[in-house]
Amino acid sequence: MPVTRRSAPRASRAGPVLESDSYLAILRTADLLRRQSADVLKGHGLTLAQYNVLRILRGAGSEGHLTGEIGARLVVQEPDVPRLIDRLEQKGWVTRRREVEDRRCVRVHLTRTGRTLVDGLDAPILAMHRRQFAALSASRLQSLLDALLTIQTT
Repeated sequence: MPVTRRSAPRASRAGPVLESDSYLAILRTADLLRRQSADVLKGHGLTLAQYNVLRILRGAGSEGHLTGEIGARLVVQEPDVPRLIDRLEQKGWVTRRREVEDRRCVRVHLTRTGRTLVDGLDAPILAMHRRQFAALSASRLQSLLDALLTIQTT
């Protein structure tokens, strides 16, 4: 049963709870969407964080990204980006090399195999997103996006 304002647990204290209900609804929805995404990716041997890194690197093109840049661009912050990249490298999906100018910096690139993997996920991920948001019209979906972006920038 979807969580609605009527079925959402209410705060035990008196007073306005619209903000609290909204907060809890966002968390529950995010968890549902995350679990659905994880299920799709699991079939391809990927975690959400790994998929996010592959998408970030695809967007970087042939230049790749420094490890720190990848960490800063992650949708959900990961405490150990180098270990995450280790696992991707072991699977042959990324390569990395130290920068000549500053040996402390490591640049990560998507391999051809990694590119094929992430490109092949575009259609299934888009289909999943369309299912996830099918109950919303385009205008309601735009309103939702606008509201969430407003919260993020406040």
